[in-house]
Amino acid sequence: MNGTTPQALLFDLDGTLVDTAPDLARATNALRHHHGLADLPYPLIRSQVSNGGSALVKLALGLDLQHPDHGQARQFLLDRYGEGLAVHSKVFPPLDELLQRWEAARRPWGIVTNKPRVYAAPLIESLGLRPGALLCADDLPVRKPHPEPLLEAARRLGVEARECWYIGDHLRDMEAARAAGMKAIAVGYGYIADDDDYRQWPADDWFETAESLVQAL
Repeated sequence: MNGTTPQALLFDLDGTLVDTAPDLARATNALRHHHGLADLPYPLIRSQVSNGGSALVKLALGLDLQHPDHGQARQFLLDRYGEGLAVHSKVFPPLDELLQRWEAARRPWGIVTNKPRVYAAPLIESLGLRPGALLCADDLPVRKPHPEPLLEAARRLGVEARECWYIGDHLRDMEAARAAGMKAIAVGYGYIADDDDYRQWPADDWFETAESLVQAL
């Protein structure tokens, strides 16, 4: 990094800003129980959280997207998740303290996520977060890795894209940030599969922990 403080921060949600894996794991194992199956190990579920509900259904039941029962299983999982969005989910420390200082300095920040708004908005409200912009999977005709959600978030915050950092825990986050002309910041503490090396992603910088990210900011 060149040491320049960004004018705005944009975060991916799951696995970057908020640790949502515990509640998504609960919903995934509820689907397993519904089919008479035992719990899956938490680390296994955690590694798939960023890939969305369909990936969790495939992990839980082995049903790919084309299977006739996939849609019903996915809805069951999402319904169970919706019943407890923020039971165990929390902001990764010390990002909560960073955002308090960031807001006190009147610096803008936002969230760009591929999570549907019906789940993202109440989760954010339950955690007491106040992003200046929230772009969800169903807000625009396109979603990440397309850059438009990031660009729209910057417009809503009133900043130039080149003045933003976009922080994420998935390759598509880096691709979207690069395409939007933002600084692409990869974090290694998120929901990353064992065979995926986040330091190989096309980022401008990489942070192993939330603490090191906060220290850099």
